[in-house]
Amino acid sequence: MAVFTRPRQAFVIAGALGLALSATACGTGGNDDSNDNAGSAECAAYEKYQGNDGKKVSIYSSIREIEADRLEQSWKQFEDCTGIEIDHEGSGEFEAQLGVRVDGGNAPDIAFIPQPGLLKRFADGGKLKAAGADTKAMAEANYPADWLKYSTVNGTFYGAPLGSNVKSFVWYSPKMFQEKGWAVPESWDDLIKLSDTIAASGTKPWCAGIESGDATGWPATDWIEDLMLRTQTPEVYDQWTTHGIPFNDPKVAEALDRAGTILKNEKYVNGGFGGVKSIATTSFQEAGVPITTGKCALHRQASFYANQWPEGTKVAEDGDVFAFYFPAIDPAKGKPVLGGGEFVAAFADRPEVQAVQTYLASGEYANSRAKIGDWVSANNKLDLANVPNPVDKLSVQILQDKSAVFRFDGSDLMPAAVGAGTFWKGMISWINGKDTASVLSEIEGSWPK
Repeated sequence: MAVFTRPRQAFVIAGALGLALSATACGTGGNDDSNDNAGSAECAAYEKYQGNDGKKVSIYSSIREIEADRLEQSWKQFEDCTGIEIDHEGSGEFEAQLGVRVDGGNAPDIAFIPQPGLLKRFADGGKLKAAGADTKAMAEANYPADWLKYSTVNGTFYGAPLGSNVKSFVWYSPKMFQEKGWAVPESWDDLIKLSDTIAASGTKPWCAGIESGDATGWPATDWIEDLMLRTQTPEVYDQWTTHGIPFNDPKVAEALDRAGTILKNEKYVNGGFGGVKSIATTSFQEAGVPITTGKCALHRQASFYANQWPEGTKVAEDGDVFAFYFPAIDPAKGKPVLGGGEFVAAFADRPEVQAVQTYLASGEYANSRAKIGDWVSANNKLDLANVPNPVDKLSVQILQDKSAVFRFDGSDLMPAAVGAGTFWKGMISWINGKDTASVLSEIEGSWPK
């Protein structure tokens, strides 16, 4: 997974680099002005990007440390075979500094932008360059339309997605389920029946935590977004994130109250930590850990939570922990999927920049990065055989499922004052006992006029 600036995704994955990139040797390094092996068999896949030997392309993102190393591995063969040098810089202050750089006339050639709202802001300001015809064609061939609309502003397409994550997951212990004779639920009703069964056994079924420093509250917003997708149509979800319906609309209240049947139910939460109010003070990193000690059975969190388990925890279908799809209320009506990711947007349109942008939308790139490990993409050319991590494999299967209806994280689509402000804060108040109507009315009142 990418290390994003937003706290819901901002964690550093520790550990070894995992699988090495299998095919990286084309003879010359990305920093070499010569490109002697461009015509070699290993470089055949990169013929369409030739003609830019010795050129440099700068990329700015929030991806740091081990993940940045993996990025550099993933495009090394492209550099070697094309002679284009990619200069990547990752920053923990990406969102704030990107604006400063752009406004100061020091924009990077390319930025990996994880918030569609931020991408739109730069597009509306005339700062972004429209994606070239090759990039657009590659993206349309390799990504579902549900994804491409998030980097399309006023009819202009600005860049393909890169990495992705799936948020519609519930974590559990396969061993515990097998010992107890519990089955993975296929519907919301099944999930509630399972929760009742677990509660009756003397174990709190759910553990949860929404503490995240200055960003405390964000994990609860993901619950509401997932329930909006399950109680309403995708079109209503879109209206909600764009303020086509008010934040205190009865449809939003229905989703919040549905989430409350779990999160505000003292019989259900908060295994290993306390009662309902302990959710507000339990860190999201630690929230699922009681599953490993049998103190709770279920934890709703995104695919990236695979990296939060204690060292030595086996994450697999037959392991200590694994995840299942957060079930729909009516599975017959489709498979709603909540997720996130980043988009490859360009502030320059030189030929070498367009070549990099096109390559990053390709199946060759997706498979190159996937082989290194700990990465998910909605690219439909990604071969599951190249995805080593079991949860990542499950995520890709969900993203490639033709019945899936994908929607981007709602708070990332909303104005920052709401999505990263009053929505987060409102969820804290709600967990601490404030009623649904009051919380939603306060958030509605904060929406920029």
